[in-house]
Amino acid sequence: MHSISLSTHKRCELIDITSRINEIIAKENFRDGFLLVFVPHTTAAVTINENADPDVCHDILLTLEELIPHIRKGYRHGEGNSDAHVKASLVGSSETILVENGRLCLGTWQGIYFCEFDGPRTRMVNIKTVS
Repeated sequence: MHSISLSTHKRCELIDITSRINEIIAKENFRDGFLLVFVPHTTAAVTINENADPDVCHDILLTLEELIPHIRKGYRHGEGNSDAHVKASLVGSSETILVENGRLCLGTWQGIYFCEFDGPRTRMVNIKTVS
């Protein structure tokens, strides 16, 4: 298993980790199979989406904040990050990505994003290659 360490800088942000995952594939000389990308945090997630236009990340975060606001009457969790837990559950803690001939089988405009919902923090992403 490989781990990527990230430092996030905002409360909510999406960070493209595609190139870091490609580095792992190259370093391991991984040819064919799949990767499991897993985020071991309850207020962060991972997703695959467009990486060509940064406005897409903005729009995702804007929509999540509108649907699940940071401050909302009725939250009970005492740490003040209930919204981050809900966002992380909705987006998800893992992605499975096919690898063929040493390349991620992503669409033309797709990238892999770490999703921070309770930053800034130091975070980890775990990657497991499976042949």
